[in-house]
Amino acid sequence: MRAFGIILRTLGILLILAGLLWTLQGLGLIMWPAESFMLTDRSWAIRGGMTVVAGILLIRVSARLRRR
Repeated sequence: MRAFGIILRTLGILLILAGLLWTLQGLGLIMWPAESFMLTDRSWAIRGGMTVVAGILLIRVSARLRRR
């Protein structure tokens, strides 16, 4: 169970980082890479926010598994 919790936590962190990047690109705050189709597209800001929430949920689940 411990390895599963570590995997969930790692995936959660990766989802949060990716979601933050997508959100900031969608809002036009990060303009990298310059040829990205996601830049200043509000739908990617929303998708990024949902990805961040999913990452937070995975981290919370992994914390609950650790307490068992």
